[in-house]
Amino acid sequence: MFTVRIWDLPTRLFHWSLALSVLGLVITGNVGGNAMVWHFRLGYAVLTLVLFRLIWGFVGGHWSRWASLSLHPRQVLAYVQSRSTSRIQAGHNPLGSWSILAMLFFLLFQVSTGLISDDEIANAGPLTALVSGSWVSWASAWHKNWGKLIIVLLVVTHLLALLWHRFKQHPPLLPAMLHGDKSLPEPVPASKDHLRHRLLACLVLGLAALFVGGLISLGN
Repeated sequence: MFTVRIWDLPTRLFHWSLALSVLGLVITGNVGGNAMVWHFRLGYAVLTLVLFRLIWGFVGGHWSRWASLSLHPRQVLAYVQSRSTSRIQAGHNPLGSWSILAMLFFLLFQVSTGLISDDEIANAGPLTALVSGSWVSWASAWHKNWGKLIIVLLVVTHLLALLWHRFKQHPPLLPAMLHGDKSLPEPVPASKDHLRHRLLACLVLGLAALFVGGLISLGN
């Protein structure tokens, strides 16, 4: 067996930060009231994280890059039928590849609608004044109903997929997202995870945060 660094530290921190932020969004959104202050803050955090991940998919570690995702239907079928190679298994498996794309897309869409939503009580997104009333109404309805439901379903599906993976007696996925390494039957390219790489991640995250801050300020 070969021990290989698959997930670089920035990718791991992104994963757990996003998971905690989404959990916090669901909780604060259901609680309402004063908790909405944190709902907005967490929404901005999720937008920053998603933008970071989109960029990191081009400059991050080998297995965090979009080019490493297994998206071809033949790869998905081979994985479901347990015929995938260890190279495909090293990073995101085919189902996981589609899962991450779906999660990032709908999170980005959900946060975007939140920016122009208005509950007509006490909370309004920072960009509501920049769009028409019909767009605000549509975004608000989507954000509270279908958007929220889709995010919850994606999270539940993700958790069920982890259980299915273990039921099929595949190697556990979570440990690698904690320490970054996987033991594989054949050598595969390792992800860069040195200091310069992590400093680059800080720069990308900072740029994403500046963009989100500038976006929010447009409504002032």
